[in-house]
Amino acid sequence: MCLNQFVPFNHLFTQKTMKKLNLLSAVALAMVVGFTSCEQEGPISVNEVSDDVLNQLALAGFNVTDQAPVKFDQGYLVEGDIYIPSSDLGSLSTGDRLPYEEQYSTNNLVVTGGSRLITLYAPVGGSTGYSAGMIAGVDLAIARYNAENLEITFQRVTSSTGADIVMTRLSKGDERRGILGSAGFPTASGDPYNEIKMSGILESTYGLSTGGIASIIGHEMGHCIGFRHTDYFNRSISCGGSAYNEGDAGVGANLIPGTPAGATLADLSWMLSCTNGGDRPFNNDDKTALNYLY
Repeated sequence: MCLNQFVPFNHLFTQKTMKKLNLLSAVALAMVVGFTSCEQEGPISVNEVSDDVLNQLALAGFNVTDQAPVKFDQGYLVEGDIYIPSSDLGSLSTGDRLPYEEQYSTNNLVVTGGSRLITLYAPVGGSTGYSAGMIAGVDLAIARYNAENLEITFQRVTSSTGADIVMTRLSKGDERRGILGSAGFPTASGDPYNEIKMSGILESTYGLSTGGIASIIGHEMGHCIGFRHTDYFNRSISCGGSAYNEGDAGVGANLIPGTPAGATLADLSWMLSCTNGGDRPFNNDDKTALNYLY
């Protein structure tokens, strides 16, 4: 599918000239970067996922037709960057398609108690760690959240022990097939989702700026604290192609008061389903949504 300048936060990259960045975001934002061609190298067939699993995902409200789920880690990536562990399939609630056009949150949110520090660990260097450029993107994403003076703040720590969110590097195979990242939603007990899986080649292979890297990581952090996609009700706004609604998928898609009555591509919300890989700091409506929830 040719998605013009933008592609789903599904986090899959093709190995073509870097004119188009296609990025794929129940768990978080795996991104996809596309280029001059609309083709993807080594396309993943829907047949990789059994009919039984497809039926379970469809019943939960996920769109399994316009964008085929793919096997990933110990589960599946759905609608780009939503990670569903295999162990959670049996507990998915029946989802609904909702017609609203505002920003959305999940049913579960992070419990703050008025103030909560969320620690994030990202390994540095080596084959399983991240480059200085990637770490700079992590730090910028954290700084953007902290600048909003929310009830939650983030801090990067140097040990994974006790960290609230651990950023782990994707396998070489997943990086080669174009997966950029994934994340999940908060737990029922009010904790942030505890892992972001992220490609380590956003800078070295795709040439993204620090701002572009920060926008992708910040998007995944947004999922971890309970944000759905801004254009959840119609992903074609940022991704192109046919209009379709992600559905609440049993995790909730709750309207955030004070956000606009419709998402637009021009607003470049950090939680749009698709991005061109550019720098996307919080816009005014994003800030409204963040301040309402936290």
